[in-house]
Amino acid sequence: MNEELSARLRTAAEAHQPDRARILARLERGMSGAPDRHRESSGARPWPRVALASLAAAGILAGGGFAVAAIVQSPPARPDNSGTPAAPSAPSAPWTPPHTTPPAPTTGGPSAPDRSSSTSPSPEVSGGTVSARPDSAHVQDGPLWSAGSLDASSNTYWAQSDITLKTTQPLTALTVELRITQTGAVQSTGHWRTLPADDFTVTVQPEGAAVVYRWTLKPGRTVPAGQHVFAGQYNHAAGRREAKHDGYRVDATGPRGALSVWGGFTPAR
Repeated sequence: MNEELSARLRTAAEAHQPDRARILARLERGMSGAPDRHRESSGARPWPRVALASLAAAGILAGGGFAVAAIVQSPPARPDNSGTPAAPSAPSAPWTPPHTTPPAPTTGGPSAPDRSSSTSPSPEVSGGTVSARPDSAHVQDGPLWSAGSLDASSNTYWAQSDITLKTTQPLTALTVELRITQTGAVQSTGHWRTLPADDFTVTVQPEGAAVVYRWTLKPGRTVPAGQHVFAGQYNHAAGRREAKHDGYRVDATGPRGALSVWGGFTPAR
């Protein structure tokens, strides 16, 4: 079946109105081999030719009907193995995983420190010596209690820092440290304590950015139960001096073992 016949059959199938008379005329002319002007003037035609033309027309119409149906209704043929590459299909869209919320972190790691705890951190160690820490107070340890304050006699040129100790049990060892931050022209002018002077060794010296007073109970001496005061006196630059960076620390030994307290200073009233 050539391309012209396929096109005509397709057109005929779409029109759904085949011209049977025209097809019969074309077949008759083809079988007679003569043009239209040489046709016989008589309306009679030999019977064999008419019968043969009718059968041929019926066969062509039937075959054409099947061909048109095959052309119109048949699905596209699958590619064969003749070597002709098939047309590439359109690429499918890449698969995208659905959005999911990442799981919450587990709680197996280290937890944040509990800031509701009332336990104060221990004071820092500076140069091998445990130093006072005004920013973290620990004023009581068993029978030993402490407090720091500025004496009421302090003024714009001079000040006195007092450490008050209370113990309900005798102490067989005691070291009291007073640390005055160097805020400008800080210089010691003296010191005192309510306990006997002969019971203590006293040193006053600069250590880093502070002037440090240290009272150490001599071996074989005892601090009795009761309230005791240790004081350091010093000059400073003119004006109101802030004592928020000053601090104290007390290390002692009682009947039940070692004791330690530390803290800062409250302003004078």
